Amino acid sequence: MILFKISQYPTYQVFLTAIIALLATGFLTPLWIKFLKVKQIGQVVRTNGPQQHLFKRGTPTMGGFLILVVVTISFLLIASIRGVSKLGVLALVTMLACGLLGFLDDYSKAIRERSLGLRARTKLFWQFVISVALGWTAINYCQISTDVALPLTSIYVNLGWVYYLLLFLIVTGTSNSVNITDGLDGLAAGTTTIIMLAYAGITFRQGYLDLAILCAAIGGACIGFLWYNSYPAEIFMGDTGSIGIGGTIAALAILTKTELLLVLIAGLCVVETLSVIIQVISYRCFEKRVFKMAPIHHHFEMLGWSETKVMIRFWIVAGVFAGMGFALYFLTTVRGV
Repeated sequence: MILFKISQYPTYQVFLTAIIALLATGFLTPLWIKFLKVKQIGQVVRTNGPQQHLFKRGTPTMGGFLILVVVTISFLLIASIRGVSKLGVLALVTMLACGLLGFLDDYSKAIRERSLGLRARTKLFWQFVISVALGWTAINYCQISTDVALPLTSIYVNLGWVYYLLLFLIVTGTSNSVNITDGLDGLAAGTTTIIMLAYAGITFRQGYLDLAILCAAIGGACIGFLWYNSYPAEIFMGDTGSIGIGGTIAALAILTKTELLLVLIAGLCVVETLSVIIQVISYRCFEKRVFKMAPIHHHFEMLGWSETKVMIRFWIVAGVFAGMGFALYFLTTVRGV
């Protein structure tokens, strides 16, 4: 009887999922921290990073594993009331596949006790496999077209097989950019919560309730995780969480056909990634650094900003980007183009 009543109120399901995920993560994280300490699974800090981060060495990592578990259970618990669609299953599987890749990266770091995990080529290969599997399944079983819409226009460009290349760039770029953003306490968790809020609105407006529930589950879990991940962090998300959540964001962009808007919705992550690319190119070509340190959040630390100030101001920037992305999407749909 209760489940029947819940099924009549889609908005309530979304909020309920967020609350369940938040409370579950908040309750289980201390237990997970104790487990990681017993197993001595801690963060390995790179020595060429900011010196004020060296005290974080040994802080429990792989908090993302718990986040993904909570998200999966919360999502299936609520979404199954009406039934999980093919799109919901595909987004969930993509999250778990990317999360598994991140887990192997974290595990490799823990075993070798070094800041470098899997080789870049290895991660790129598996991200390619995941993106192709996602694209093939979406096109052949979920009726996702290979058209790409240009925002605020009625123009659709059919990419054909080139669409798979675009999907590879989206999956790889998004998962790695969230991973790069995860460089300060609470930065990635807060940023992805903001992005998920935007995508919850987009998916709900498109009528994809289970995708909106998935967004709510991730957002709620990240907020619960933030209680322990805020400065000074008691636990880190690790690649398991950042790559897993990044892969989910990519899947949401593909399944909602907002591939180009993703650049704006996840604008902060894009800026973080661009700062690394610019720094590398500038140094290799001209032996000069554009930023004091990359990614750009470290640049502001080197300018004297506290880690907390950088985090909060970057959250504000992330909110502006996500808000503009959602507004652009809303304007496009209202105009009917």
